[in-house]
Amino acid sequence: MAIEVITREDLNEFRSLLLNDLKQIIQPQSQQIKQWLKSNEVRKLLNISPGTLQNLRINGTLSYTKIGGIMYYNYSDIEKVLNGNTQKRSSTLFK
Repeated sequence: MAIEVITREDLNEFRSLLLNDLKQIIQPQSQQIKQWLKSNEVRKLLNISPGTLQNLRINGTLSYTKIGGIMYYNYSDIEKVLNGNTQKRSSTLFK
């Protein structure tokens, strides 16, 4: 019979591997994002009113697909709108 000695380093390595495995199990559930969002989900995500969402549709800022009276918005389109509208901070406040 061979006897194996477990060192603190072995336990630390096991702990690290176990923690990484647990993170991988937990993270995908919290980071899953649906590809297609309904109007109420978009409004909640962007914290905007129904009228503002309608204006975004009308002026072509946000594209959508309408199926059976329900409007769906592609999540990647929402990200593009958000990233496309980023503005640089101006430093003229104190000049």
